[in-house]
Amino acid sequence: MPDIPLTTIVLLCLAAAAAGWIDAVVGGGGLLLLPALLLGLPQTPAAHVLGTNKAVAIVGTSGAAITYARTARVPVRTAVRIGLAALAGSMGGAFFAAGISSDVLRPVIMVVLLAVAAFVLLRPAFGAAAATEGPPVTRARTITAIVLVGGGIGFYDGLFGPGTGTFLVLALTAVLHLDLLTASATAKIVNVCTNGGALAMFAYQGTVLWQLAALLAVFNLAGGMLGARMALRKGSGFVRGVLLAVVLSLVAKLAFDQWVG
Repeated sequence: MPDIPLTTIVLLCLAAAAAGWIDAVVGGGGLLLLPALLLGLPQTPAAHVLGTNKAVAIVGTSGAAITYARTARVPVRTAVRIGLAALAGSMGGAFFAAGISSDVLRPVIMVVLLAVAAFVLLRPAFGAAAATEGPPVTRARTITAIVLVGGGIGFYDGLFGPGTGTFLVLALTAVLHLDLLTASATAKIVNVCTNGGALAMFAYQGTVLWQLAALLAVFNLAGGMLGARMALRKGSGFVRGVLLAVVLSLVAKLAFDQWVG
């Protein structure tokens, strides 16, 4: 593990806890944790940052998934099928991620952050409204969810990762017409699979900082379980302002480091 200042470790622990909370409520905890790791470990190769992020995220996501499964009504069979496709896709994405440099990764993350920020601004009801009625979920829609939601988003998660939980919630709501709470709970099960597939590949390639990941995972787990409980109790509309503020702040910081710093 690289020599990391104590202040940086404390800030990364706080970022991990906040990321776990955000990820459990509306998805997208990686939008906070991955940029935080890039900023805190500027000399670390991007592949090691990505691998460490996955090792942390899978713990928090698993805790949130268990918390949801105990209370929310989740279509487990469908979630597992999508999850298996996502696992395969994430392993493929992680395989290609090994050759990505931080200089390439930062602009991509900024674009994803801005896209999510625009969506949050343009859809103020996201995360707070109940499900809308839609056409019945056919076999074709289920297959579409498995291939596109599982395989496609899984590949993205292995390759880059930030925003995967949010993208899963949106896709599951659009394709399978799940309400947002059920979509969020289902997304956690799928996200465990994508994180697991990507982590397996990163571990095989030796690009995980295990000691740092173990420490951050404790905070990520606590944040994830707290966020899941809050989502089940209140719904996720209350986190929109926090998520938007975090996203815009990170975009500004990454842009400064990329082109000014």
